[in-house]
Amino acid sequence: MLTQQTLKKPVSFSGLGLHSGNRVNMTIQPAPPGTGLRFRRIDLEGKPEIEALSENVTETARSTTLSKGNAKIHTVEHILAALSGCGVDNAIVELDANEPPIADGSAREYVRMIDAAGLVAQPPAREPYAVKEPIKLERGDTMISVFPHDSFKLTCTSADKAGRFTQFFSLEVNPDSWRKELCHARTFCFYEEIEYLFKNGLIKGGSLENAVVIRDDAVLTNEPLRYAEEFVRHKMLDIVGDLALVGRPIHGHVIAVKPSHSANCELARAIVAQIKKPMQAAQTFAPPPSPPVEKPARPAPAPAAEARTTAAAGVESVVRDGATLDVMQVMKVLPHRHPFLMVDRVIKIEGNRIVGVKNVSIGEFYFEGHFPGHPIMPGVLQLEAMAQVAGILMMRQAENAGKLAYFMSAENVKWRKPVRPGDVLHIEVEMTKMRGKIGKAKGTCRVESEVVSEADVTFMLIDQ
Repeated sequence: MLTQQTLKKPVSFSGLGLHSGNRVNMTIQPAPPGTGLRFRRIDLEGKPEIEALSENVTETARSTTLSKGNAKIHTVEHILAALSGCGVDNAIVELDANEPPIADGSAREYVRMIDAAGLVAQPPAREPYAVKEPIKLERGDTMISVFPHDSFKLTCTSADKAGRFTQFFSLEVNPDSWRKELCHARTFCFYEEIEYLFKNGLIKGGSLENAVVIRDDAVLTNEPLRYAEEFVRHKMLDIVGDLALVGRPIHGHVIAVKPSHSANCELARAIVAQIKKPMQAAQTFAPPPSPPVEKPARPAPAPAAEARTTAAAGVESVVRDGATLDVMQVMKVLPHRHPFLMVDRVIKIEGNRIVGVKNVSIGEFYFEGHFPGHPIMPGVLQLEAMAQVAGILMMRQAENAGKLAYFMSAENVKWRKPVRPGDVLHIEVEMTKMRGKIGKAKGTCRVESEVVSEADVTFMLIDQ
């Protein structure tokens, strides 16, 4: 039985971030058993940490971004691929900027760092998850699936929209094959994309030193291609990194056609949902607890008014300017529960404005019938998400603690783009009016900075 592993000693590297262009110093630190992979922003107050888990993914445009509270890390896929591919279970990646150094655009330098540090076994057993049932996702031209398999295998086809440089590769991925067949593959882009990327604040640190550029039928690179199928192998490298966000190794055969970070991360979420499914079923069908053993009499409960005051104070201390809320804190404020809780976390509270986040997973109950083969999040549930986020903001006032926010009406409603599985919905709400128990707010839902819906919502606060 294989045990968990971490590095024998810290190891460091410095360079530029691919998209930010920032100079960054990175140190990979050993970590205790059970820590998993996580990032630490040592340049921010309190040195906040972000676990490398799919639930913390907030952006997937051209790279994978993790966020937690006010901390954010861009382009995590290459360093996660190196750690996962080499079999590192526990490590903390310390950074003094918001993006790891890109090095040469592959994971080769990171693998060299890991090999230079060496690995050490840790007592707990490594517990890969064996995929139980097939999972299939389609997003535009992208198709990605995972099937039961006795090890981790990747099969991938990549091509651009015009079908240029179509490549195929398949590999049983283990530490040896990872080092030999995948980790050297560099990132690449098409020449016609460069202007768009620059205008959108990306690839500020990009050059032929850390990327391959394809122009028409020519390949621009400062060295010969490292593999005949370097482009598809880099896509597979990205999949290894994004699937590390499952939080444990997996045994399954991943088959991908034109993969993307968005689809990769959605597959990671779907695998996590499959892992949790037996646990949820066990909780649902568990026998009732045994009768409690007689205990000494408890003190008399506090008067209702005192209890309400205590609860109000607790909510008010959570919902305040500058605060961020994880899902457990959200559930302390809102009475909604799965499957009707439409807020996974709150990332900003500032005056009359609040921003919530909803990770739209393929496991959402409504996708089964809305619509089969073409899943779209119902617009009315986006309105409900706006009302729930507005309800959280109203809990800043102690007298509103414990109340329900009933969605009453919506005006000036516009649905601009469909919301599909894998999207991360940012729900921005600004309170415009509050009179008595009636509140009005302007709500906007975005996916990767693009507005997908907006409305003026009205809701009423009532006692539970």
